[in-house]
Formats: sequence, C-alpha cells, structure tokens
Amino acid sequence: MGGREVVEELEKLISEQRNPRTANIDELSVEEILRVINEEDKKVAYAVEKEIPNIARATEAVIRALKCGGRVFYVGAGTSGRLGVIDRAELISTFGMDPRKVIPILAGGPKAMYGPSEMAEDREENGARIIARYRVCERDVVIGISASGRTPYVVGALREAKRRGATTVLITVNPGAKAAKYADIVICPVVGPEVIMGSTRMKAGTAQKMILTMMSTTAMIKLGRVKGNLMVNLLPISTKLRERAKRIVMMETGASYEEASRILEETGYNVKLAILMLKARASREEASKALEEAGGDLGKALAILQARA
Repeated sequence: MGGREVVEELEKLISEQRNPRTANIDELSVEEILRVINEEDKKVAYAVEKEIPNIARATEAVIRALKCGGRVFYVGAGTSGRLGVIDRAELISTFGMDPRKVIPILAGGPKAMYGPSEMAEDREENGARIIARYRVCERDVVIGISASGRTPYVVGALREAKRRGATTVLITVNPGAKAAKYADIVICPVVGPEVIMGSTRMKAGTAQKMILTMMSTTAMIKLGRVKGNLMVNLLPISTKLRERAKRIVMMETGASYEEASRILEETGYNVKLAILMLKARASREEASKALEEAGGDLGKALAILQARA
C-alpha cells in the first residue's frame, strides 16, 4: 500500500482525528495538561463497559481453549503488541500459568519491546508466517491487538489463524476496522480522538490494557487459579511472593505464620496443597491426588477430601 493510500485510511480512523479539546494543550501549565489528560482517560472505562458482552464472548473462548489443550496467542505491533507481552508475563507470576499456553507475538520480535520496530508491522505475510510457524489450529485462540484495526501484521495473522480454524478475536478502537473481517469476535471500545493526535499509547492503549487484564483475570478465576479472591496459584519466585503465599494460607485456613511457613516449605510453596493439607488434615500425597482429580480446582479438591473423610 502506497503512502497516499495509508494517509487516506488514517483520515477515516477515529483514533487519528484531531481532538478539539486539546488543540491548545502546548499552551497550558503542567498541572492543566495533567488534568486534561485525566479527563480524557476517564472516558476509557465507560467505553470498555459497553463492550463487556463481546469481552465475555472472547473470554469464554479463551477458557475453552485452555481447558481443551489449546493455546492463546496475543498478536500486535508497537504499544499494542507490548501490552500482550506484559499480560502474558503477569499471568506466569500471578497465576502460575504455563508459558507455553499463552504466547505473545510482537512484530519485530523481542527487540521491539525496548525500542521502535514499527517497520516490522508493514507486511501481512510476516504475520501469517509466524502463525503458520506455531502451527496454530482449531483448538487455539488468536487475539489481534491493533488500535487502528488496520495493522498489516495483525491482519495477516488473523487471516491465517482463521484459515486454520482457530477462534479469532480483534481488539481495536475503530469501528469498521479492516482486520474485523477476519475476526470471529470484535471488541471495539470507541475512546475517541487521543489527547495527542494519533498517539494511541494513550487512551487506546489504556483501553487495550483494561480489556486484556479483564479477560485474562476472569479466565484464571474460571480455571480454578483463584479461591474466593485469593491468588492460590501464584509462583513464589521472590521473597515478597513467598510472604504473600504465607498470608494467603493464613487467611484461608486460620493457620499461624509459623504453621503456614512450615507447610509451605513442605509443599515447595504450593499454596493449593498447603491449604488442602491444613483444611482437610490430609497428607501431601492425599492432597496432590485430590487436586489432580479435581483438575487443579481447589474447591473441588477440598470437597473430594472432605467426602472421603
């Protein structure tokens, strides 16, 4: 696509319009600028709220995929792609997610996390090629993240994923997006023009981050990685997280700090096992077997042990 055609496409996008409320932002004081940005940001949550039915459909598809041995892919370029990388990284430490099951694909590769690599997004075949390389299939979900909804890399990835039978999702902020024709589910919060024209790391990026966090958190809850509102599947890879694990065990079982510490040491800091052993007065072997039978669901595993008792 030539330069003039790209300009014509951009002119049609809501996210590329000039915001009349910020036309003189360069003349404002620091505090005034911050207040203007904050006022614009307030609109994002309401725009996302309107898309909850579509977010729910996409989340249910993610849950189905992860339950049935499928994978979830985040595909994007620039800020959109980086947000996918961030969400996946947080799922690993917060919920102990298998990194092989949630895969971020960022145009330009890992180096694009730390600097501009937007030129990598310009070819649809590059997006299609990486989907083919991962052998995406009908068990998988591919989530394209593109503020404009026209990013060639994302368009190519969704097109190839759909051809392979995967469930495809598009997160954009522009209605009628080009990539929508290859998406089974379109999530499109209309956040309006940016404070700085075209700087979609602002309201568009905030909306995308909100949506990804909502989807992945809900999926983890429904996959049994949360008990009540406690993170019982966290990965204790730091002192803070190990101490958080102790607090969770104490809050859920009423155990003392010393008892929670002892049982977590015994289980290798497996919070679910520790809770089961304390609440059901079970051995580590009994708790492990019940948890396996329950498919990792702590509540179901506890019911199994209590029924046996």
